[in-house]
Amino acid sequence: MSITKIISAIGNNNSIAPLIVRDCGLEGPTKIAMAYNQNKSDKYIAKNAVRERIIDEYGTSLIWLGGIPFVEYIANKLIQKRGFNPKVNLKLFKEDDVQGINKNIEKFKDIAPDAVKDLIKVRDNKGIYEKLLSSKFLSAIAIPVALMGFILPKLNFALTKKLMNNKKPTNSKANKPSFTGNMASTIANFSTVEKMAMTDGGLTVGRITTSRKKNEAIDNAFKMGGMLYLNFIAPKQISKVLDNTMNKTFNINVNLDPLMLNDKEFIAQIKENKFELPKSNLAKDIVEFIDNNPKSLFVKFAAKFNKIKMLNENVRDPRCYVDTKKLAQFKKEIEKYSEKALTSNNIQQFAKRAKLAKSVNIISNVLISSTLLAVVLPKLQYKFRKLVTGSDLEPGLIK
Repeated sequence: MSITKIISAIGNNNSIAPLIVRDCGLEGPTKIAMAYNQNKSDKYIAKNAVRERIIDEYGTSLIWLGGIPFVEYIANKLIQKRGFNPKVNLKLFKEDDVQGINKNIEKFKDIAPDAVKDLIKVRDNKGIYEKLLSSKFLSAIAIPVALMGFILPKLNFALTKKLMNNKKPTNSKANKPSFTGNMASTIANFSTVEKMAMTDGGLTVGRITTSRKKNEAIDNAFKMGGMLYLNFIAPKQISKVLDNTMNKTFNINVNLDPLMLNDKEFIAQIKENKFELPKSNLAKDIVEFIDNNPKSLFVKFAAKFNKIKMLNENVRDPRCYVDTKKLAQFKKEIEKYSEKALTSNNIQQFAKRAKLAKSVNIISNVLISSTLLAVVLPKLQYKFRKLVTGSDLEPGLIK
């Protein structure tokens, strides 16, 4: 994998790639070291704190990052056994002038007959399919939450209790709900990252509930609340600030993905002012452009960045919903980039500067958000702990 592809992946705040880098590569080791340093005045408690933090950080990361995809994989297999294709999007039941389940069935019956069969099966069994997707969503949230928020901490605490009881320190200090209609359509379209944010909320509740003492519950509430903000909100805010600053400072446009800024064909078409785009931001024009120009660069990049789904290079997947608002925004960003590039003296140099600036922003975002998570938040937590408990030591380990 090229460096550009790596930077593109970790810069996508709608994917789990930056979460993996922050959580496993930077945050975990730093928090483990800080846990030891915070409790080093009592070597016995420090040893137990470090072991608990290792199990907590990496056990939670394993479930948090892999739990939702794994549960959904199993759920999709079960849904397929019932004769349904889980790719069919429930938003298609909202028929409009552009798309809808009946409209797509009619439009694609000759060019994508297998996909149309999937649509017909869902259309004729809407209630059953809604319940299956609702159960899939609930399972993908509930199982990781139960494992991370309740089972893992209890097992972790039980291990500590057993070890501490075996070796006493000599001089230590103190019915599933179902969803239908619009609700089912909404939850079925949550991204993996949005579901991870929900599991983090459940994890917060679980960690507070399973805390061994009141002070540990308060400590966990402060930490988990900070993590929710820094994992899911702060990176997008930081990205926006960095991109806006770079655009204004150097008069460039870094709102596009580095993979686009590095693409020779993209640069050539911009230079020749031949980059084809939908004629307007209207949903009708966007969908028509996709269907009439499936091999255009606009469609190619929209598919690459998961803004649309294609069956093959000639036909979009009629089972999937086209989010025309996101595509309209994507079109606007390309237009802004093209406008600035065409006014520059050298388009190739402009593209290189834009790619370098965007790459610097992505790396800076990862470093800033990781530092906030791995260093600043724990230090604030320890100051908060000292204020509340009067001690630097882990509140759950003090006897």
